[in-house]
Amino acid sequence: MIRTAVPADVPVIHSLIRELAEYEKAPQEARATPEQLHEALFGERPAAFAHIAEDDAGGGTVGFALWFLNFSTWRGVHGIYLEDLYVRPMARGNGHGKALLTELARICAERGYQRLEWSVLDWNRSAIDFYDSLGALPQDGWTTYRLTDEALTKLGTQE
Repeated sequence: MIRTAVPADVPVIHSLIRELAEYEKAPQEARATPEQLHEALFGERPAAFAHIAEDDAGGGTVGFALWFLNFSTWRGVHGIYLEDLYVRPMARGNGHGKALLTELARICAERGYQRLEWSVLDWNRSAIDFYDSLGALPQDGWTTYRLTDEALTKLGTQE
């Protein structure tokens, strides 16, 4: 079962983000607090959205998708950028990841969004195979750049 996250889900979303960071071998990078997540998802002006995957049998949370809107200047419409998709290891292979992506694709279709995009680590072969099986295409010729920490501060304080 896939459902829209509610404020009471923030602690489990935070926990899932920590699990994802461990899986991606970067636990030190996951610094978001539950308070920050609550504000981003449910504050006065939400900047992100989340969906929860629950186990059909037990009802427990087994995964999540956290996303936000982007905008294509070429297409002239919004799209969804999927920041995180994570399903707990014991629940993988049961359709939860596909159900989360299906829900996001449904939202795109319903709202007229023309893109659903995300990134995947080059070494995550099982995720790449899964995305390929859905018909998703890698964006060859593009390299992701990121400014954080000191480099971001340095650039942002230049006059």
